[in-house]
Amino acid sequence: MTIKDTPEAWEIRATETPFVGNKTSVRTDEVVMPDGSVVKRDYQVHPGSVAVVALDGEDRVLLIKQYRHPVRQKLWEIPAGLLDVPGENPLHAAQRELYEEAHVKAEDWRVLTDVYTTAGGCDEAVRIFLARDLSEAEGERFEVEDEEADMEHARVPVDELVRGVLAGELHNNCLVVGVLSLVAARAGEGLDALRPAEAPWPARPFES
Repeated sequence: MTIKDTPEAWEIRATETPFVGNKTSVRTDEVVMPDGSVVKRDYQVHPGSVAVVALDGEDRVLLIKQYRHPVRQKLWEIPAGLLDVPGENPLHAAQRELYEEAHVKAEDWRVLTDVYTTAGGCDEAVRIFLARDLSEAEGERFEVEDEEADMEHARVPVDELVRGVLAGELHNNCLVVGVLSLVAARAGEGLDALRPAEAPWPARPFES
């Protein structure tokens, strides 16, 4: 038996969008179940996201701390952002986010992992990249606003982040998945065996 996610689409009898927001919306589908019954399923429609585990030469990960209103906390996170343009190359989006949120560029990019953040209630897909060979970006810093205007920055050793994740002190899903995937990749075939930065992504197809 191969343990691998597989595409499948159950019949939808009707659909509506009762809420449309600035970046996301809520959709209600009437879905036919295996026994023939029809049930309603509500979920958030999301454009997708990218996130970056930016690893420096001292084995530290670049973090930002940002207020997240739904959970009423300031969370330590890795740089991340929405795929604002349909079909946008996720590598380009990740490079943009690293520049805008940290004013950093990287020479070596790999795909660390792809995840659905909350598949039971949202179709958000996130591609998490590993970025290495970091340096300060050229030009002026990106002008931030709203929650981003209050961001803090830090570079934290990988071992300290693993401890914080397992101790329940760090909760951002991309940070948790990204850091633990980094450690697992090192323990396996190594970071150079990771997928290339423009590997196919069926959840959010793009053009190179």
